[in-house]
Amino acid sequence: MKKCIVISDSFKGSLPSRDICAIARERIPLYFPACEVRALNVADGGEGTVDCFLDSCGGERVLVSGVQNPYGEPIDAAYGLLPDGTAVVEMAAAAGLPLVAGRKNPCVTTTYGVGQLIADALACGARRIVLGLGGSATNDGGCGCAAALGVRFTDAGGRAFVPVGATLDRIAHIDASAVRERLRGVRVIAMCDITNPMHGHSGAAHIFAPQKGADEAAVRELDRQLRTLDKIFRRELNASVAMLPGAGAAGAFGAGCVALLGAELRRGIEVVLDVVGFDALLADADLVITGEGRIDAQSTHGKVVGGVARRAHARGVPVFAIVGDVGDDAYGAYDAGVSAIFSINRLAVPRDEAKARSHIDYTHTLDDLLRCIRAAEQFKR
Repeated sequence: MKKCIVISDSFKGSLPSRDICAIARERIPLYFPACEVRALNVADGGEGTVDCFLDSCGGERVLVSGVQNPYGEPIDAAYGLLPDGTAVVEMAAAAGLPLVAGRKNPCVTTTYGVGQLIADALACGARRIVLGLGGSATNDGGCGCAAALGVRFTDAGGRAFVPVGATLDRIAHIDASAVRERLRGVRVIAMCDITNPMHGHSGAAHIFAPQKGADEAAVRELDRQLRTLDKIFRRELNASVAMLPGAGAAGAFGAGCVALLGAELRRGIEVVLDVVGFDALLADADLVITGEGRIDAQSTHGKVVGGVARRAHARGVPVFAIVGDVGDDAYGAYDAGVSAIFSINRLAVPRDEAKARSHIDYTHTLDDLLRCIRAAEQFKR
């Protein structure tokens, strides 16, 4: 084995993707000293997305002072600037739930600070913006972010304001001409791993607002506000975005990204694989090792394992999945291109104890897989 790519999702709550990369870099050379190991840290758009890209691509973390948090208070927040001019922004860095601990209220929180981070990246020369939509404390449809970038929202009296979740219905007019000019020649890609629509019973408010602090009455009001925003987008911008897969992500920021910023909504793993040049890495690879905390029927629908397997299989590269749990419905992964599945659950112990053992159990499972490959190579001779 001359080249192995390791690209695994985190095992949530027990084994970060970065740690899996470190284990692979340590263990694979013990069995295949001449093997080139390309270990890629991955994330889905939430916390850790910037680190993922910086680890895999290089670049620098850019700290911005005075960015507004969800309540308009100044904080320091950072984004990643990659060598090719791509800026990676986690919306959670300026509008995430941890920033409103103890005072959650999606009716009044804003994504304004996210727009400030994007503005700084543009000033630094970024020509591609990758925006991670995960972990938000907001329900403003991305209007705050757009306002920070130059979109002008005015009410019936012609007064400009920055809409929040409870005031979207005050918008009488949207002038997006400034941001369209500002983003001319810039590609904006929003990483999104949910398919929920903008509003309705499976939309942003009903599904996600409760975890952001909304009670039943607030959920109904926030959903009404988003329905109104949908009509405003269609009237003012000729943008019909409510039913796009992922429109409801991050308090309908997904919908706002498309309508206000002209962004693309894409599966997080597909964005990661493109930015790190995964297809080029596959050209001379002998093996890909991927994985996640639990593999099941959902793993092949936009998650790391499915995205990796499809691309590798198309190029004839075998894919082994090292996972925590294996669901009874997991074996459709073979049809998606996974060659074999290995669980790290080596002992019949309670879940909490198993999670505490994840590091050593992953190491032993990887060792067993590598021993098997080495034996197969020797047998082939």
